[in-house]
Amino acid sequence: MTTRPLPQPTLASAGFWRSGADGVLRIACCDDCGRYFHPPMPVCPGCRGRAVALAPTSGKAVVVGFSVDHQTWLPAFPPPYVVAVVALAEDDRARLTTNIVGCEPDEVYVGMRVRVRFEQQEDVYLPLFEPDPEADGPGPLPEPRDVRAALRPMASPRKYEDRVALTGVGQSRVGRRLMVDPISLTVDACLAAVADAGLDLDEIDGLSTYPAVSPTGMSEGGITALSEALQLRPTWVNGGSEVPGQIGSITAAMLAVAAGLCRHVLCFRTVWESSHAALVRSGEWQANGGRATGMLEWRAPFGAVSAAQWIGCHASHYMHRYGVGREALGAIAVTTRAGAARNPEALYRDPLAIDDYFGARLITTPFGLYDCDVPCDGAVAVVVSAIETAADRPKAPVFVEAAGTAILERLSWDQDTLTHLPQSQGPSAHVWTRTDLTPADVDVALLYDGFTFNVVSWLEGLGFCGPGEATAFLAGGKTIALDGELPLNPHGGQLSAGRLHGYGFVREAMLQLRGEAHGRQVEGARTAVVTSGGGVPSGVLLLRTA
Repeated sequence: MTTRPLPQPTLASAGFWRSGADGVLRIACCDDCGRYFHPPMPVCPGCRGRAVALAPTSGKAVVVGFSVDHQTWLPAFPPPYVVAVVALAEDDRARLTTNIVGCEPDEVYVGMRVRVRFEQQEDVYLPLFEPDPEADGPGPLPEPRDVRAALRPMASPRKYEDRVALTGVGQSRVGRRLMVDPISLTVDACLAAVADAGLDLDEIDGLSTYPAVSPTGMSEGGITALSEALQLRPTWVNGGSEVPGQIGSITAAMLAVAAGLCRHVLCFRTVWESSHAALVRSGEWQANGGRATGMLEWRAPFGAVSAAQWIGCHASHYMHRYGVGREALGAIAVTTRAGAARNPEALYRDPLAIDDYFGARLITTPFGLYDCDVPCDGAVAVVVSAIETAADRPKAPVFVEAAGTAILERLSWDQDTLTHLPQSQGPSAHVWTRTDLTPADVDVALLYDGFTFNVVSWLEGLGFCGPGEATAFLAGGKTIALDGELPLNPHGGQLSAGRLHGYGFVREAMLQLRGEAHGRQVEGARTAVVTSGGGVPSGVLLLRTA
């Protein structure tokens, strides 16, 4: 018996969750332009009209992405089960994350025609979907949208990137289940970064972190915790989570320095997921209960509680559209493990062969064990300084050539981009509008690899190859090897070195550009691209030497 986490209906969503009482699926619809959309909003995403109300639909849809789950994420929601994104017959821009029921998991495919079937639990009617017995073959799929059409020209010829430099970087111990208080890890990384920049703590006049306070092993407690620990007196602080990826906290610091608010901003990111998970399993840490809210209101009832499942739906659509298998994903996993073998700090350094990759247990299709990054404990800190101070630092500064922060897609996991990781295309297109450099000028790529498919999306989004061309571009891993055309994540990335949530890539980029990546140095590295965000929102930094 499956016990589903129930959604918490809000003033906006209550009508949707209760509309299935008569067996009819009702979706928000604009009376002005006729567009259906989801989730319910007071304004039409098409014409921005306000004449919005729930409208009945046929309840028929097409599977546009799916993932067969093999991992137990929720104790009362046993695998295997299918998490899917379905596009409604009335408007393929209106989609639901749901479960496909009434058939075996291995019978589900992209393009499958389905119909709604409601399951009532308490006061909620959950829309599930089953194969449509009236279907006469696969249904149509939404066509990809070129987000570059929405790119804006630079607002000013003056670039804020030109007014800053990255002058210091530090890292704490990194490991599995260190059982160390997270603020202690943060302090270790921050002290190392400040010393690396040749500064005193009293010279730090700004603090920036992501995501500030978080209850699930993803934060040390934010700027409040660090200020108290080190007795800092900043003139500017940032602890936002809705920034361009995890390294959006570095972008925010750059803006503060460029505006003259600060001279030296200490940016930091701490995770202790591994220890937190152990504490929850032991019962020492009480997990929060209650109904699903926020983003999970639309996913948790269907057992879709992991980014692996959400991104797996996109990966399945990509593979179907471009007619490829898991070869590119395997090449990425094997290559980054080879990088980790050269990095004494990496968590997993044992050799990994392509046969090991394909033979590993499945987590949620198309992802197996080696497609997923490694939760860990650790902290990284970076110092952003005013450009006029860079010459006074003991080490060569790293300069920011350009930042990609534009939002050109809906900030949604299922309502817009299906072919790639959401929000990998917008920031990627934006970064090249702020520089004369091109992808051909990049010497080393530090691409966020929460999952192997993320890397595929970033490679294609940044223009290293075209849509659907990653498998051929990678050439089984030759292109991204340490001595290849585009060395990728030489330190092992998050797949093998540990999930430091974006900041680890900035650190590796700085080490590479300063010639300090001992044992894994990319020869002559002068330009590096860094991406962050395993979904929405996301960001890109293009870094360079003098």
